[in-house]
Amino acid sequence: MPTFILMTKMSPQFAQDPRGRKKAGKDWMREVASKCPGLRWVSHYAMFGRFDFMDIYEAPDLETAQKVSYLSIQSGAAAAESWPALPYERFLELAEEVEI
Repeated sequence: MPTFILMTKMSPQFAQDPRGRKKAGKDWMREVASKCPGLRWVSHYAMFGRFDFMDIYEAPDLETAQKVSYLSIQSGAAAAESWPALPYERFLELAEEVEI
């Protein structure tokens, strides 16, 4: 299954109430599980910088990954981006395939 990275920036309301973020996060996870079947969560990180959270997950296709971003924004994220990620070993294989 393809791997994706979800980068999320909290909305100001959650930034001011981190304890409310726990309930909102659980609600969001239930919504994603319901509307995005086949997702497999790999890891979740809180971050400092431009984004507040980074999730690594596998999705059956690009459309499902896009739904994850939409659901994040619908649930109150100020910004959400899903990026496709290619395992490094596969990257090296592809580089070898195109070498002249």
